[in-house]
Amino acid sequence: MLIDSHCHFDFAEFDGQRDILWQSCLQAGISALIMPGVEPSQWQQLADISQQFPGIYYAAGLHPWWVESCELSPEMLQSHLRKWLDQHTDVVAIGECGLDGKLDYPLAKQIPFLDAQLALAREYELPVILHGYKAHQPLLERIKHFGLAKGGVIHGFSGSLELALSYWRLGFRIGVGGTVTYPRANKTRKAVAQLPLEAILLETDAPDMPLQGYQGQANTPLRVADVARCVAELRGESLEQVSEQTSENSRLLFGLLK
Repeated sequence: MLIDSHCHFDFAEFDGQRDILWQSCLQAGISALIMPGVEPSQWQQLADISQQFPGIYYAAGLHPWWVESCELSPEMLQSHLRKWLDQHTDVVAIGECGLDGKLDYPLAKQIPFLDAQLALAREYELPVILHGYKAHQPLLERIKHFGLAKGGVIHGFSGSLELALSYWRLGFRIGVGGTVTYPRANKTRKAVAQLPLEAILLETDAPDMPLQGYQGQANTPLRVADVARCVAELRGESLEQVSEQTSENSRLLFGLLK
């Protein structure tokens, strides 16, 4: 059985096809997926989809891409998220939150929003789904500062073994998705080949992050099986071994039922 640890199943690209797509996932041996939150206005839809489809779970958070447009201060975000967590015990993680160095919105203004969410992750003992792009050093500093007992996952990882191990040592697993299927992603493929298998989660980031050979097409959670096959090939391990261990990693991190 496989678990897609990061899939935006609530996005409009999946409107009108969620029922049949989730049935296809179950038939293909994909037993669970995690939907990350990206902004507060979307959390209710995540909760509704999660209730509708057993095996689909969700996180609540504010993605750095939505920070500037969310019209909340860090303090207001924290208050809003705290209220949500108090009323919704089905949240399996905080996030997707993080830092993005490519945005016009400066890191100095992103960090207070990240800190507001990391503080709640520590308080509510929840794992964190992290987005990090061209901002790994400040991101590592913030998670060191908060000392998160439940750790989390650095999603959509594309970096070196050294960077991956820096997160792993802090209790964060490595989210491996479509990037690893591209032969040019040499550094990331080497990291995935050498990491402890216990450190790896599989993901699609669907409908984004298309795999090699599917460029220009909307991604789908069904392709987590292709990610698993690629990881198995890179590591010289069986597909069964990779599928079982990465699924167990997701269950342990997010507290999912078998």
